[in-house]
Amino acid sequence: MALGFVCVGLGVLGAFLPLLPTTPFLLVALWAFSRSSRRFHHWLYTHPRFGPRLQEWHEHGAVPVKVKVSAISAMVVSFSFLAFVARVRWPVLAAAGALMLVGATYVLSRPSRPPGP
Repeated sequence: MALGFVCVGLGVLGAFLPLLPTTPFLLVALWAFSRSSRRFHHWLYTHPRFGPRLQEWHEHGAVPVKVKVSAISAMVVSFSFLAFVARVRWPVLAAAGALMLVGATYVLSRPSRPPGP
């Protein structure tokens, strides 16, 4: 249950901070609550602000375009920071780039909205 609350807190922060993602933290929180508290799972799943995205993901695997753009943008900014500001060595940069490419491919492969009626 502690993991659920930590992830909800990080998800709420992500709603206000541009480079911190919201949805992944809320998905982890939803999973953690499903293992520990039916009450908090239901609260998060039916939350007026966060619930609809979680329901779209759970029922259809959908990732809205706005979330896709946000995720890809965060990856580009992070990779640029590693390459030009932190100046990490090329093996670290290559590994980070490969992981980001896998993440970007997965996000882009998901439908952008639930199927029509």
